[in-house]
Amino acid sequence: MKIAVINEISAADKNADILKALEGRGHEILNLGNTSSKDNPGLLYIHTGLMSALLLNLKAVDFVVGGCGTGLGYLNSVLQYPGIVCGHLLTPLDAFLFARINAGNCVSLALNQGYGWAGEVNLRMMFDAFFTLDAGNGYPQSRSEPQRQGREALNRISESTHHSMAEILLALPREVVQPAINYPTFRPVLCQAAMANEEILSVLEKVL
Repeated sequence: MKIAVINEISAADKNADILKALEGRGHEILNLGNTSSKDNPGLLYIHTGLMSALLLNLKAVDFVVGGCGTGLGYLNSVLQYPGIVCGHLLTPLDAFLFARINAGNCVSLALNQGYGWAGEVNLRMMFDAFFTLDAGNGYPQSRSEPQRQGREALNRISESTHHSMAEILLALPREVVQPAINYPTFRPVLCQAAMANEEILSVLEKVL
């Protein structure tokens, strides 16, 4: 699995903890956001939500790990876009249930609120619970079929209620788009992925 880690500035100092918690799982990790609270420019969750949605819609990555101080700002930001199923994870049980019931492509972590002693241990335990061969199998097992139907219905709702990413990029304010798409570690990954999508590529040529 190819996983993007995209931190915003308020929780950038937890970036190293996230990377360490993801180690040893056989995934390819792309570290594309802020890595230190001293980074300039500093990304806001408004930017990291857009960055995450672009990568997932272009199929540049399979999964995104994001978050912010509480995890709620990033959650609301990324869910404004099509094709996103994001979970707000605080505990390993959240991760266990989200993987099996919702089988999402994005998680939002609370990286300041409640992040104290052994916070990095909680991160690793959440990823232990999330990255499982049982993803999408349902919980409890007797509920697996209605849960699968619910996921499919939610995907159809997302398709029906959102504009395309190209339309969204053109409509968004420049102060949202520019810091996101021009972030140094992010831009080359985005441009490479956009080569396979003529519509997005055309829009990027206008807004870059």
